[in-house]
Formats: sequence, structure tokens, C-alpha cells
Amino acid sequence: MATTKIGYARVSTTDQNLSAQVAALEAEGCQTNYTEQVSGKSTHRPQLKAMLDYIRQGDTVVITKLDRLARSTKDLLNIAEEIQNKGAGLEVLNIHLDTTTPTGKLMLTLLGAIAEFEREIMLERQREGIVVAKAEGKYKGRKPVSKDILFTVQKLIKGGMSISEAVNKVGISRRTYYKAIEEGRI
Repeated sequence: MATTKIGYARVSTTDQNLSAQVAALEAEGCQTNYTEQVSGKSTHRPQLKAMLDYIRQGDTVVITKLDRLARSTKDLLNIAEEIQNKGAGLEVLNIHLDTTTPTGKLMLTLLGAIAEFEREIMLERQREGIVVAKAEGKYKGRKPVSKDILFTVQKLIKGGMSISEAVNKVGISRRTYYKAIEEGRI
């Protein structure tokens, strides 16, 4: 049975670009690529789900880096297990990892744990840096969402749209909207 390579690419923010990942997947021979712009911690990753539903026995899922697939070791291992249960393999380009071998499976677990540890250390340093910057008066936080956007959300809600639909339409989160209400900005 010929192996079909299925690519998955993800970025977390709007200022990140998928094109480098997609180019690497295409260069690797991926016939189908699933792409999305969503946080790795998000439980709602529709393209990841679609890719996992699509793969068949003998396929190989190809990603450019482990952190493009998952942010935690548990999530990574669950996704890898789902891929394996379908009779497919997982290939990680930047570290030349292939989970169809026993060594590849071991390395996936070890590297997933190391990646999660590295991310936690980076976030800890970031939090420490923010505390120092706030103490020095250099950190102001994220710029608040404009009142125009907040009023647009309210107008959409009054027009019959759900809160989730309204905030998605204007490109903010529900939490941002509720925070603005709590702060009395609308």
C-alpha cells in the first residue's frame, strides 16, 4: 500500500504566517494539507479534527514541529495514539522523527515532555519579566479593545445574534467582551 502524506500546519496568532510550514509540507510530498490559525491549547481545532477524521491506514501525518500539533505531552500522546490507532504514522520534519518505529515512539514521548517543560519555563520567565516591567512602569499591558468594536458587538447581540457569534464576527473573545463589561467600558 502506497503511503499518502497528509500535512498539518498551525499558527497561534494573526501575525504568524502559515506559508513556511505549508511550503515545507508540500516539499515533503504532502498531497493534502490541513491548516489553521488557533492556539495549540484550544480544544476547538476544527482542521486538526478534520485531518484526524480523514487519515486512513497507511497514511503518514506530517508536521513541521511538535509544537504545531500540541502544547502538552498528554495532548501530543493522545493525538499520536489516535493516529496510530488508525494505522497511520506521524512524521516530524525538523527533528526527522518517524513514529512508525519503536525508537520514534520513544523519542516522541521524550521530546513532547521536553517541549512542554521548555514552554513552561519560557512562560515563567515571561511572567517574571512582566512583574519587573510593571514595577519599573514599563509594562502597560495589551491595548484595550476600542469602544466602537464593543458597541458593534452589542448592536449585533441586540439584532438577535448570540454573544459567541457577535464576538467571533468582530474578532474578539467572549472573555474580552465580558471583561469590558466588568470594567464598565460599555
